[in-house]
Amino acid sequence: MTRVLAIDASLRCTGVAIVEASAGTERALYFGVIQNKGGLSSSCLVAIHEQLVDLIRQHEPDCCALESVIYVQSYRTAIALGAARGAAILAAAERGLPVFEYAPTRIKQATVGRGAADKGQVAFMVRALLGLTETPGPDAADALAIGLTHLRSHAAALLGLPAGSQI
Repeated sequence: MTRVLAIDASLRCTGVAIVEASAGTERALYFGVIQNKGGLSSSCLVAIHEQLVDLIRQHEPDCCALESVIYVQSYRTAIALGAARGAAILAAAERGLPVFEYAPTRIKQATVGRGAADKGQVAFMVRALLGLTETPGPDAADALAIGLTHLRSHAAALLGLPAGSQI
């Protein structure tokens, strides 16, 4: 059994999910969003960190997976995204979890079958692949897709195929 804390880091709406694979079956144990008010502030970073620590305590994942840094046109967006990723990585690292990252196109390819999929397609496929009764919102769906990508990459790595990059 492999259990993954998957994170789609953002300062305002960090998507989070706990997914696991056991006996060839993938399932979502939890998914949601850590909501923060706008603006870069230390309280946003603390909230992300604390809520992730709580999820780690509650679900005891084996590792953490997140989306790798993407190209952004605004330095402010890059700084906010980096700060949110840092808070997330710190929460995982403090608990000794290995942290893996995956490129956005690889996540979409693994989930939808093509790297240029839109958020609606990702959410639809995540719902179908995990047998969810509701379509998750875009941030939670992205986190679920990150988790699925890691589970599938981990399984492929056991067969000698390339896995995600460990931070």
